[in-house]
Amino acid sequence: MVQVRDVRQAPPRDVVELTGVTKVHPGGVRALDGVSVGFARGSFTAVMGPSGSGKSTLLHCAAGLDRPTSGRVVLAGQDVATLREPKLTAVRRAHVGFVFQSFNLVDSLSVWDNVLLPQRLAGTRPDRGWARELLARVGLAGREKARPGQLSGGQQQRVALARALAGRPEVIFGDEPTGALDLTTGRDVLALLRSFVDELGATIVMVTHDPAAAAWADRAVFLADGRIAGELSSPSAEQVSARMMELTR
Repeated sequence: MVQVRDVRQAPPRDVVELTGVTKVHPGGVRALDGVSVGFARGSFTAVMGPSGSGKSTLLHCAAGLDRPTSGRVVLAGQDVATLREPKLTAVRRAHVGFVFQSFNLVDSLSVWDNVLLPQRLAGTRPDRGWARELLARVGLAGREKARPGQLSGGQQQRVALARALAGRPEVIFGDEPTGALDLTTGRDVLALLRSFVDELGATIVMVTHDPAAAAWADRAVFLADGRIAGELSSPSAEQVSARMMELTR
């Protein structure tokens, strides 16, 4: 069995912290307006809100994919809002994993090479034993040589999950990771995400529009008009639905 770094042994602290973050897009559109929120190590957070509330912008700023207009974004102890390329890219590759709705696999590469790709791009030595264990965890042991086109949508998302975890990142960001999946397959993917938190101490921040998906999280954070509009601990789908209805009135 490969030894896994259990981040739950580390001192409690937020892996990602946004302080007074504002993001103004060209044309003066204010996507985020003074957002302050933290995401604790070893936690699963769902980020929710009406369309246009700033969910994806928050995710992109938190992950260092987009720069805020003002405010601080501390990721793994570094203020990524102030970093220049290529240092910012190096921080993302070392500390962040991504899972998107569209899977974003490379069609010409095998499952195995897709999982190891981020580490190879980062110039680090892939941990092949850990990659094999991840593929076993997501139910794809024996499919290492398959290409994405030979897999179902659910299987492709499982590859994306294994890829996100392959470098043992500080935090995994998911942007609607079950949005392209059917109900049953989506539930299986959410169960895997939950297991990564409970068994490996992973930190997951997931944008979703689905109250049932948010119910798998430890916490649901709500946005409205680019501002934090409250949160729920141990949310149920019914509680999330009720809160969303309030925000859309």
